[in-house]
Amino acid sequence: MKLYFDCKSGISGDMSVAALIDLGADTDKLEKALKSMNLDNEFKYVISKKMVNSIMTTDFDVILPEHNKEIHTSNQVENNRNHCENHHEHRNLDDINKIINQTEISESAKIYAKKIFKIVAEAEAKVHGKDIKEVHFHEVGAIDSIVDIISFAVLFDDLKPEAVYFSTLTEGQGTVICRHGTLSVPVPAVCEILSKYSIPISITENEGEMITPTGAAIAASLYMGEKLPNEIIIEKIGYGRGKRPYKNPILRVMQIK
Repeated sequence: MKLYFDCKSGISGDMSVAALIDLGADTDKLEKALKSMNLDNEFKYVISKKMVNSIMTTDFDVILPEHNKEIHTSNQVENNRNHCENHHEHRNLDDINKIINQTEISESAKIYAKKIFKIVAEAEAKVHGKDIKEVHFHEVGAIDSIVDIISFAVLFDDLKPEAVYFSTLTEGQGTVICRHGTLSVPVPAVCEILSKYSIPISITENEGEMITPTGAAIAASLYMGEKLPNEIIIEKIGYGRGKRPYKNPILRVMQIK
């Protein structure tokens, strides 16, 4: 199996998880993994089908207790999942690695999840001028991002692709407001990740953030710089719905040969 990540509408953690579910990754493995995190009091999750621009997509929604609702509108979810507006317990990298170690997933999935977290951790540490062990991440430390990354690692490990290709990552413009103040898009952590791993991006006219730090880290963990072959056969397509209110918030992941 080979996968092609079509990131022309951006990439985030929840979009990536949803796309792999839509592609057919094992949700029973996912459920077992998330239950074994032993953080049931901190989150619930819902997998559902939702229409975006007349395309049926899969939505992966992590629901946090303080929101006290089982179903959110798009705008509510967007506000809740904006990485600059999370107000949950902050965890450092050691705390997160402990959660991964106790989770009932394969060793390869654990290694992969830790790799993604480390990529974000290194970027956040550089941005804030701190040692990696001293940083409590407003993105990685939030429970929804922990769930997204572990979920993606489990599903990706289930599919076990032999090769992965990426389109150019596409980003919006403007600014976002977070606890650190008003930040330009791409936000600093995303810039650091894209710079370190030499990942090309294209800036669109969309206002707002299309690439989250988690999405950038997922791409960086897989990106090899290999170009998609001139001719491919598309065997299957997974559509992952995003929560951001721009024109086409869909991540497509194609199974190709």
